[in-house]
Amino acid sequence: MKRAEQVTFGGSALNRAAEIRGDEAALAAAMAHPDAACLLLWRGKVLMHGEHFERLSWIMMAHPLIKAGPGGDVAFPIFLGFEDDGAPCFALDISKWEPAGQDLSSVGAFVDRSEQQHPDIARGHVFVELRRIMTRLSPRDAELLATAKAVISWHKTHKFCACCGAKSEMVQAGWQRSCPECGGQHFPRTDPVVIMLITHGNSVLMGRSPGWPEGMYSLLAGFVEPGETLEAAVRREVMEEAGVPVGQVSYLASQPWPFPASLMFGCAGEALSRDITIDPVEIEHAMWMTKEEMLQAFAGEHPTVLPARKGAIAHFLLENWLADTLD
Repeated sequence: MKRAEQVTFGGSALNRAAEIRGDEAALAAAMAHPDAACLLLWRGKVLMHGEHFERLSWIMMAHPLIKAGPGGDVAFPIFLGFEDDGAPCFALDISKWEPAGQDLSSVGAFVDRSEQQHPDIARGHVFVELRRIMTRLSPRDAELLATAKAVISWHKTHKFCACCGAKSEMVQAGWQRSCPECGGQHFPRTDPVVIMLITHGNSVLMGRSPGWPEGMYSLLAGFVEPGETLEAAVRREVMEEAGVPVGQVSYLASQPWPFPASLMFGCAGEALSRDITIDPVEIEHAMWMTKEEMLQAFAGEHPTVLPARKGAIAHFLLENWLADTLD
């Protein structure tokens, strides 16, 4: 797919400089660099500023919040890499901060429009939900935030050694956890997920999960199982969720999805039947939509269906299907 890397979080060729992650002297020099700066995350939300929160809020390494040390689920700033101008980039979690008197009712919800202002950070720099602002980001900013959010989320859920159960330690600039008891080494996890543009003639298969906002539909998706190819996962998931057999399957594009840490493999599949039998445990409803109906939904004019969320690979694939630019 010629436009594959135009998907949100599609990458920006960030120099991740993995070769210095285990080099204490090189990391110390990077942290002491006059232009070194850090991204802050709080309970999965990212620090942003600008009229529409389209700009990253970089915190210099000498700031008290960075100097104070652990403020969340990482023991020290995670090294992300170098900007094109050579500036080192880091990320730090400060989830232990309790924002007194601020709106926390929607934090962690499917839709979170709340904003949290830290008292030690200049006004106008607030924590916002990444889904809310992801389409406004430059490719570089999107890659940095996706990386930071995914790695920090992994540390939050992998504090103990999977081999012996002892508490593990962050090493390799945050890109590894090491067990001091048994020597086990653990690395950030990324879960492979297939998301499928399943078509039959002029129609595409759409579904919705329980709990989604009214009218929200998307492409079917599911995790790839051990010992399974992408093609087999596409056929199995569509059959399990909608009872639709799938023939030819092809790969289209991928998207790192930091909610919390998946790699979405966008695939196209040809349905062998239009008959739908849903698994109500997996999805709430599924249906076929013609291109004309999907165009209506994208224009906000469909009476019952909203378009897939902008920034998600489902929206990207549907947009290119409508424009006949999947090749």
